[in-house]
Amino acid sequence: MTSRQFTMTPIDHQGADAQCRGCPLVVSVPPLQERCSADQWAPDTGLTAGKRSCGLRGSGRNWQSDIPRGELAFTLEERQLLNIHGLLPPGFINQDIQVLRIIKNCERLNSDFDRYLLLMDLQDRNEKLFYRVLMSDIEKFMPIVYTPTVGLACQQYSLVFRKPGGLFISIHDRGHIASILDAWPEDVIKAIVVTDGERILGLGDLGSNGMGIPVGKLALYTACGGMNPRECLPITLDVGTENEELLKDPLYIGLRQRRVRGPEYDAFLDEFMVAVSSKYGMDCLIQFEDFGNVNAFRLLNKYRNQYCTFNDDIQGTASVAVAGILAALRITKNKLSDQTILFQGAGEAALGIANLIVMAMEKEGLPKEKAIKKIWMVDSKGLIVKGRAALTKEKEEFAHEHEEMKNLADIVQEIKPTALIGAAAISGAFSEQILKDMAAFNERPIIFALSNPTSKAECTAEQCYKATQGRAIFASGSPFDPVTLPDGRTLYPGQGNNSYVFPGVALGVVACGLRHITDKVFLTTAEVIAQEVSDKHLAEGRLYPPLNTIRDISLKIAVKIVKDAYQEKTATIYPEPPNKEAFVCSQMYSTDYDQILPEEAQKIQTKSDHRQRIYIFQFHFSLVGKHRQQHFHLQQLELQALLD
Repeated sequence: MTSRQFTMTPIDHQGADAQCRGCPLVVSVPPLQERCSADQWAPDTGLTAGKRSCGLRGSGRNWQSDIPRGELAFTLEERQLLNIHGLLPPGFINQDIQVLRIIKNCERLNSDFDRYLLLMDLQDRNEKLFYRVLMSDIEKFMPIVYTPTVGLACQQYSLVFRKPGGLFISIHDRGHIASILDAWPEDVIKAIVVTDGERILGLGDLGSNGMGIPVGKLALYTACGGMNPRECLPITLDVGTENEELLKDPLYIGLRQRRVRGPEYDAFLDEFMVAVSSKYGMDCLIQFEDFGNVNAFRLLNKYRNQYCTFNDDIQGTASVAVAGILAALRITKNKLSDQTILFQGAGEAALGIANLIVMAMEKEGLPKEKAIKKIWMVDSKGLIVKGRAALTKEKEEFAHEHEEMKNLADIVQEIKPTALIGAAAISGAFSEQILKDMAAFNERPIIFALSNPTSKAECTAEQCYKATQGRAIFASGSPFDPVTLPDGRTLYPGQGNNSYVFPGVALGVVACGLRHITDKVFLTTAEVIAQEVSDKHLAEGRLYPPLNTIRDISLKIAVKIVKDAYQEKTATIYPEPPNKEAFVCSQMYSTDYDQILPEEAQKIQTKSDHRQRIYIFQFHFSLVGKHRQQHFHLQQLELQALLD
C-alpha cells in the first residue's frame, strides 16, 4: 500500500469519514464542536512538543500558535498581513516590555515551582521570548528551570503534565524506533539529551517523570550556549521503573512495570543509537543523562568511540568539579598533585571527577599510578580498599592497601585529606566535627558538597564556613545564599553547576562536527572555566565565574574546542574557518523576532489549513494495532509535502 492509495473524505464542521482502500476500516470523525472547545478551534495535539503548533486566523481560533512572537509585539503591518488586526489591543510593545511582564508575573508567584510552570507554559507559547527571559537574568532563572526546582518538577511531572516536551520511546517500541523519530516535527537535529529516568538527580528512579531533566538541560543548551532549540531533542527511554509509589500512582504517565534489564535493554539501546545516527547523522550529539550507575559507565565505554556522545553526570560533573579545584589552588598556592582527595561517594559523579583529576595530575607530570594513590573513596560500605568484596571495575582502580573502615568521621581522621568532595546525595554527611577536623588539618581546606538537589547536599555553605571560621574553600552543586561571618566578611559560595560545561561543549562539538568526545575535551573545558575566575571572585569565596557571564564562557569553551579539533584533524566541517570565534558566533541562536513578510504570512496561513486537517485526523484516530499505524503513517506522508 502506498501513500497515493490513501484517501480521506473532506472534513467539515459536521463530521466526516476516513477510509483506506483495500481495508474495511472506516473512521468516523465527530462534529467539530464535540472535539474542540469554543475558544480554541484546533487544540494542540502535543506532537509539536516544545514548539508552537497550528496557527489559524479568525475569531475564536488559536491564531497565535505558529506566529513567532504573539501578544502585542506585532507591528501594524504584520497584524494586517496576518489578518489579526482587531484581535489584539491597539497598543504596541517591544520584546523588552514582554520580558518585564513575565518577570513581574514570576515575582507575584509564591514558589519557584509555580514559576517553573509559568516559564514552561511560556516556552510552549513563545519560544524566543522564553529564552530572552532566561538570558535576561540567567542567575535568577537557572535555579527555576533547572536544579533545584526541576527535581520537584520531575517528582510532580505526572500531576502537572500538559505537553510531552520531547519524545517518549518505550521498551515496547523495539523495532519501530526509527518510525518514532520520524514523528518529531523537526528534520534537522544536532543535539539530543536522553535519559532512562533511573537516577534523576539525587531523587532515584522516577521513570518517565524524568523527562523534566532532558527538557531542562536543552533549555540551558540554548540559554547558556546559544544552541538553536529547534535543533535540540529531549528523549526519555521508558523501560519501566522500580519506584513503588509511581507504579501505584493512577496519574503516572509511564510504563507500569518493573525495569527491563540485561540483553533486552542493551538491544533497545543499540537500536536507539543506530536509529538516531541513521536519521540525524554520525555527528549528532547524544548526551546521556541520569542513567543508573552501572549502566552509565557501561554505556559510556560502549558507545564513546562509536558515536558522538558523552555522559554529563560522569564527564560534565568531573569537568566543573576540576574547574573548581583548579581555581581553589590559586588560593592554596600549591599544585593539584600535592593534594590528598577524599570522596564521600563512589558513583558515576565521584568516579568521573576522580578520573579527570588523575588526568590533570598526569598533565602536571605525576605518573598515573602515583596520581591514583592521591585519591581515596568511600561508598555505602565504607572505605574502598584492596580485598574488599564486590568492588566494581571502576572502584577497584581506586582501592588502596588499608584496613576496612566504615565511619566517615574516622576515615577523615585517618586519611587527613586536603580536599573533601561529597557526591553521594547523603544530606548532612559532612558533620560539624568533620568540617572542624578538615580545618584542623589544613589552613585552607577544600570542601565541595556537590550533591543535588539542595535537600541532598552534604552540608550547607553556612555550616561549612562557620565550622571552619571562614577558612574553607567551599563549592556546592546547588545554589546557596551568601554567608556573613562574625568578623563582618561576606562569602559567596561557588556553585559547581554543570551548566558551566555542557552548553559550551555542545556548541563547540556541533560547530565543528566532532565525531567523538574525549576526556581531553572536558579537561580543556575545566581549564577555560578556571581561567575566567578573577582574583576578586576568589577573595569573595567564588570558585566559578558569575553565572550572568555564562554565555560568554560557553563561547570561549566552544572556540577552544573548535581550535583544538582543527589542529588535531578531528573536525569534519570543512573548509576550516579562518576566524573560529566568528564561525561559532554565526551559529548561535538569536532571540530577536523575525520580520514577517507577505509571503511568510501566506505560508503561515496555508500551513494552518493543512495542520488543521492533520489534527482532526490524529485527534480521533485512537485505535490500536496495525491499522492505526498504517493509516497514521500514510496520512502523514500525504500531507507532509504540503507543510515543507
